[in-house]
Formats: sequence, C-alpha cells, structure tokens
Amino acid sequence: MSSPVERPEAAATLADQGTEGGNLLTVRGLKVHYPIRKGLVFDRTVGHVQAVDGVDLDVPRGQTYGLVGESGCGKSTLGRALLQLEDATAGSVDFDGTELTKLSGERLRVLRRRMQMVFQDPMASLDPRQSVQSLLIEPLRVHGLAPADVEEFGPDSPSSHLAKAAAMLEVVGLPRASLAKYPHEFSGGQRQRIGIARAMILNPDLVIADEPVSALDVSVQAQVINLLEHLQDLFGLTYVVIAHDLAVVRHISDRIGVMYLGHIVEEADADTLYAEPMHPYTLALMSAIPVPDPVLEDSRERVLLAGDLPSPANPPAGCRFHTRCPFVQDDCRTVVPELRVLGPRKVACHHAEEIHQQAAVTVIDGTD
Repeated sequence: MSSPVERPEAAATLADQGTEGGNLLTVRGLKVHYPIRKGLVFDRTVGHVQAVDGVDLDVPRGQTYGLVGESGCGKSTLGRALLQLEDATAGSVDFDGTELTKLSGERLRVLRRRMQMVFQDPMASLDPRQSVQSLLIEPLRVHGLAPADVEEFGPDSPSSHLAKAAAMLEVVGLPRASLAKYPHEFSGGQRQRIGIARAMILNPDLVIADEPVSALDVSVQAQVINLLEHLQDLFGLTYVVIAHDLAVVRHISDRIGVMYLGHIVEEADADTLYAEPMHPYTLALMSAIPVPDPVLEDSRERVLLAGDLPSPANPPAGCRFHTRCPFVQDDCRTVVPELRVLGPRKVACHHAEEIHQQAAVTVIDGTD
C-alpha cells in the first residue's frame, strides 16, 4: 500500500541528501537547563533545573529507540528537545546530517516536515474547536502544501487534500465520515488515532511518541501499539518512543535507553536489557514487574529503592543514583560514572559487573 500523502518536494530533496542506513538521529552532550529566577522582577538567576544533562544517543534509520524512566527524569523534555520544541542549553542534535540546534526560522520549519510528534493526551493535544478535517489539513496549510480554503476541492475528488485526509484516516483505522466530527465525539483510543494520523500526513521520517498509550485503557493500548508498528512497516518510519510501561517499551523497541535524573544510565537492545539488566536502577525497574506466577512472584528477590527522586535543581554529587542505590559505595558519592561500553550494552555504573553478579532478579517472560 502506498502513502496517501506524497512527501513534499523540499523535504524529499533533503531526504535524498541523507545516506541509506546508518543513524537518522545522533545526539551528543545534549543539555536542557531551565533557569530559576528570583527577585521582584525575576531578574536574578539563582540556579538551574537540569532536566536533561549530557545525553548521548543514536537512533538508526528505520528502528525504534525506547526511552524509559520514572516521572520527572527528563524523558519528555528530551523528546521535545530532539525536535527543537525546547531550546538546548548545550550539545548537538544531528538529524540526517543536519545540526538542528543551529537552525531557526524557515530552515528549521522545512526540516520539521520530516519530524513529527505524537503527544501523550490526545484530548489536550487536539483543538476541540476544530473538526477532524481541519486538524488533519492544518499541517499541510502550515507547510504551504494546502491552500487556505480547502473547500474549493470537492470531497470526492481524488486529487483533493480532503481525499488525502480521508485516506490517512483509513490507514489509522477510522472511517471517512470521521472528517466532519470533533474530538469530543471519539473515544480516547480513536482520538489518539487522529493524533497519529495528523503526525503522519506529512510523511515524516522521524516520529517522537511521548507516552502514546499511557492515557488509554489497557484494552486499547495494544491496538495503538500495533498500529504504530504497522505504520512503521508501511512508511519506513524511525521512532523514539517515550514510556514508563516496561512491557510496552519491550514490545515495540529495537534498542532501549534507561533515563534517571537527566542522564542515560543504561542502554542496550531490548532482549539484552530485559534478560540481563546491569545498572541498579534498571534492576529495580525490572524487579518491580509482576510475574504471572504466584509461586515465582513470592520467591524472587526484589531490588528496593529508598527515598524519592532527588530534585533536578539540586542533583546529588557523584552518581546521581547513589542516594537511592542499595549497592552504593564510597566512590559513588563523589565520582560521576561515565556511560561505558560493557559487552553488548552501555552502562553508567562504577560497579556494574559486581552488582550483576550479586543481584538475583527474575525477568518476566512473554511480555511481548
């Protein structure tokens, strides 16, 4: 099946400049810090919230990179910074050979035809005053690919933008009649399908999906995840999927990064990470997954974390995880661990090898 929307000529030209295979997205030393201001007119900066603090990651073309971590770790900020919806404080974001942090205005807008986002809450991200037809055609208008008055096209004309919008709705599993309706007339899962259709109508190469199923009922989550996988196969998409549900991330991801307090602390392909987690934070996340066997669930050893996530405005010295780590040693409190290569993975832990030998964690099977 071919795409119902042809890729814009300018975006296609940019795509042709990229190389086949390799990384579509390369991030190095990315930081997003928000100033904390005080004073009568908030003219004095007294500190910074270090939402993202020195992230490196590579996303191969046509694959899915999963990003996991608890709330407040910086996942969503990182996702927005990848698309330059948040300004980077430092670092680089290379998209298909183009450094995004140095672009602005029209040059960035043209590239954004190839980069789209699916947001967490479809009710909040879809304008309730716009019909589905208007929501889907708006990206085409913004990028100069549809006239201001789309009503000049007949709704049954195969060349009209309405026909393209209808075709995209059918791709995501909604009928053509949905064009005339408004977001409140749909269920949560249907609204997310509309949000996905809006992201896909420009034929992007990269899609950032920020908690795409967390606002949905469990019965609907699998349908949306399967839809995302189908669209990836159909259009050759590259995904960055942000989620806190470990089962969802394992199902859809080729490679997974575990994020804690603005840092990537472990990264590996999905099978390796779930079979043999080595960072103590990843161990704790995995050990919290319930096992559908009461005997095995009662017998397995848990990795329990003490305390709460520290404030990103005042992160701990040394390893940022040391205040909650059950395996903490003296050097963890003073020396920042590098994200080092350890076999088929990268891990930011001084004592990952020792911890891996000590920890007894039963990994859930069959989550995919």
